Amino acid sequence: MKELVLLIAAVLVFVVYADAMTSVLDMPDVHVSNSSQECVEVINFAPEDNYSCENLPEIYNHVWVK
Repeated sequence: MKELVLLIAAVLVFVVYADAMTSVLDMPDVHVSNSSQECVEVINFAPEDNYSCENLPEIYNHVWVK
């Protein structure tokens, strides 16, 4: 019985970890100019995302560019 509980806990931890990694990896990159501090480009990784500099996502990876 103890082994079954440990197995279920391990599976739950793996599922939560996999979901978190998927969310992080699908987050868009927003390239911001270091000199002007303005958005230059948005790179969408998830097929359903359609973000742009005019339509920024709430959460994104901030990438400084020249």
